[in-house]
Amino acid sequence: MASKPTTIDAYLASVRADRRTALQKLRKAIRSVVPQAEECISYGIPAYRFRGAVVAGFCARRDGCSYFPFSGSTLMTLAEQLQGYARTKSSLHFPADKPLPAKLVRQLVKARLAELDD
Repeated sequence: MASKPTTIDAYLASVRADRRTALQKLRKAIRSVVPQAEECISYGIPAYRFRGAVVAGFCARRDGCSYFPFSGSTLMTLAEQLQGYARTKSSLHFPADKPLPAKLVRQLVKARLAELDD
C-alpha cells in the first residue's frame, strides 16, 4: 500500500495529468489571495492554514476536482456566483477541463477569510 502524501507537491504528483493541471491552477489562485498561508494536508487533502484555521483545500476525484472552503457557510454565502457548479454544503465540484476561474477562487477565499474575522 502506498503511503499517503504529506505535502501538496507529493499529492499532485500522484494525480492524473488533467486533474493535476486544474489543481495547480487552483493552488496558484489560492496562493495569490493568501501567500502567507501554510500549505498542509488536512483530512487527507491539500489545504491552506491561515491564522490557525484551514481556509481552503482541494482534491482530485474520480470524475473531476473539488474545492473545499473548510466551512459550512462559505458556499451558501456565494450561492449566486456558484450557479452551474455541483456542490454540497462543504464542497464545490468542477470538471478538470474547466478549472475554477481565478476570480471565483479569490471570492471564495476572501469569503472564508471574512468568516474568520467575524
